[in-house]
Parts: sequence; C-alpha cells; structure tokens
Amino acid sequence: MNRLQTRTGRGAATALSLAVVAGLVACSPITTDRPYAASDGIRVEIADGVTAENLLVLTSAEGAPGAVQGGLVNNGTTDVTVAIDTLRFDVPARSTVLLGGETGEEATISAVAAAPGSLLRIPVGTPENVTEVPVPVLDGTLSEYADHVPAAS
Repeated sequence: MNRLQTRTGRGAATALSLAVVAGLVACSPITTDRPYAASDGIRVEIADGVTAENLLVLTSAEGAPGAVQGGLVNNGTTDVTVAIDTLRFDVPARSTVLLGGETGEEATISAVAAAPGSLLRIPVGTPENVTEVPVPVLDGTLSEYADHVPAAS
C-alpha cells in the first residue's frame, strides 16, 4: 500500500467517524431544555403551570420537627392552593411563594417520619389532587441549612 492510499484510508475513516458523531448528536435530545431540580431538593409538577421547586425537609432527627424548604411557582393565570402534607399555601397567578429560609413562609411538620439522608414520602398537590412524592430529608450538616433546622422539642 502506498502513502496516498494510507492517507485516503485515514481520511475516509475520519470522515465516517465525524458523520457517526454528528448523527448521534442530531438524534440526542437537548437536556438543558428539560426542567430539572438544580439543587438538593426535588421538582414536582403539581398542576398545569404549577410546580414545587427544590422541595426538601430539614430536621435534626427522625421524629423531630421538620422545616419544609423550596418554592411554589404558579405560571398559570388563576390563583392556586398548594397542599404539602397538612400545610396549605395560596399561590397567586404568575408568582412564586418561597417556603422556609430567611424570607420564605414558615412551613413546619411536627414530626418527620424519616431520618436525615433518606426520603420522606409526603403528599404534594392541590387539595383536590395530591400525590405522594419522595422528598429528600437533610439535617444541618451542610452549612447553608444549619440555621434552618428546627430545634428538637
């Protein structure tokens, strides 16, 4: 085999490889277009245009009080009531209601039935249509949550 044939063969192999990669890229979905939970909590679709974002529970131990953290987003045109466990929150149309933290509404569960590091199955939805979802349970190990863990009673 001469040099020209070797170069032509390599060129053809490179072109074929690029075509295969381009085909795979073209067939792959753009994952940044998909909604996702960008932090420690979860994202829950509640109703058309209504979501719970970064939903999590902070507690010091299983059986201790828990603080619900996250945001309730209503991109719809009508006001909605969102139920999380036994708690109720009015979320006006085209607005966000923050839960917990420095500026959010207080949202406390009297006794968390899961240990930090596990998932708590908790009802989330509208009062008429709730679904149990697995919500992460965290403690004050991470500094950003340390000041928001309710004191054990």
